Amino acid sequence: MDLLRGGEVVKSFRISLGRQPSGPKQAEGDGRTPEGLYVLDWRKEDSVAYRAIHISYPGPEDRKRARSAGVKPGGAIMIHGQWNGFGWAGYFLQQFDWTNGCIGMLNEDIDTLWGMVAWNTPIEILP
Repeated sequence: MDLLRGGEVVKSFRISLGRQPSGPKQAEGDGRTPEGLYVLDWRKEDSVAYRAIHISYPGPEDRKRARSAGVKPGGAIMIHGQWNGFGWAGYFLQQFDWTNGCIGMLNEDIDTLWGMVAWNTPIEILP
């Protein structure tokens, strides 16, 4: 993941995605990470993972697509650190796509990101 300011990369992070990383999120429980334009709209320090920053998924188009397919779009998509109690395994876990559709990072990287982004920061998730 690249963090940009004024079109320039200021920091890059190694990330893990949903356990089914190919293709955009289609439905709740599909293990995919959403693709598209969203915002980082709130933060959670007492998460099931070490710190979490919420991504504004599902957006209106995501809801419309899910409704037409007769499925729930899912939600609670976050950028987060390691699951609580597994910080010690972070470097190992970051070799795999292990989340339920979120974006996983090392705890130290989420700390860095936490201090660098403001609420309502745009995020573009690309395939």
